[in-house]
Amino acid sequence: MLSETRDVYTLDFEGHGDFKSESDFSISLFRGNVISFIKNKNLTKVDIFGYSMGGYVALDFALHHPSRVKKIITLGTKFSWNPDFARMEIQKLDPKKIQEKVPAFANQLENLHGEENWRMVVSKTADLMQDLGNNPPLQESEFTKIKARTLICLGELDRMSTEEESIKTSQSLQNGNFKSVKNFIHPIEAVPMGELAEIIETFLNQKD
Repeated sequence: MLSETRDVYTLDFEGHGDFKSESDFSISLFRGNVISFIKNKNLTKVDIFGYSMGGYVALDFALHHPSRVKKIITLGTKFSWNPDFARMEIQKLDPKKIQEKVPAFANQLENLHGEENWRMVVSKTADLMQDLGNNPPLQESEFTKIKARTLICLGELDRMSTEEESIKTSQSLQNGNFKSVKNFIHPIEAVPMGELAEIIETFLNQKD
């Protein structure tokens, strides 16, 4: 795995996992979490892998802190946000319905975020999606300013995003590429970690 060939750090965004928070979720809040993490670890310039919303935050971070980023890999990231898509996703983020209709997912969220915290994470994520739908912080004019070498990956079976918007975003970036990954679906726990690690390692080892 990657930790055998390089230093690997994992980051929980504020309000996720063991990182407790009373703040509302926002891309700027999560961007601040990244810069604080990098400073606390005494890192200077880093490669970033971001899954789903983490990929969006990675690009936003690269826009605001270009000197801190070498390469970015995203997986399953939604780039084109609008009110209709946000509304559709928010309907899936009702804690009570999740617990009643998809108890296995509720248990997974509880294991990740804690028994008392997971419902708040879901509700705050729904509010964040509404904000993204109404006023996405990254649009084409922002993507064109991002210089970091970026590989945008999307599983062929992932329905969170589309190949069309992923390719368009990769073309808007100054140094972007797109990779469609066979048989990958959206949930990260269902992704073959060995194959994902190989994709990341290959991209990071490429010469600029």
